[in-house]
Amino acid sequence: QVQLVESGGGLVQPGGSLRLACATAGRTFIRNYMSGMAWFRQPAGKERDFVASIRWNIGSTFYADSVKGRFTISRDNAKNTVYLQMNSLKPEDTGVYYCALSRDDFTPARIEDYDYWGQGTQVTVSS
Repeated sequence: QVQLVESGGGLVQPGGSLRLACATAGRTFIRNYMSGMAWFRQPAGKERDFVASIRWNIGSTFYADSVKGRFTISRDNAKNTVYLQMNSLKPEDTGVYYCALSRDDFTPARIEDYDYWGQGTQVTVSS
């Protein structure tokens, strides 16, 4: 079994920055069993939307248009951890942020392509 644990959420003013982390646990050499990881977010009362993804072996990334140029997804192979650096935050970035892991080939924005999910971490952008 694989567990994903997010951290780094909180309250920040518009224009500020936050860095989220998602650590994987529960299976040795997890990197050998996964294709990629992603971040999704879900504002209150709305659907869960794609934010960014990274293919683990080659490091290629993909972003939602709404976060391009402001957010950066990255990975640490040694720690089996994925990060989301969020800059120039806006109130519309508010929501619960979830990390997800895909074991096989995946289409970045397809929720159903991801096999494991974290519990989520709240990000609130407000003055």
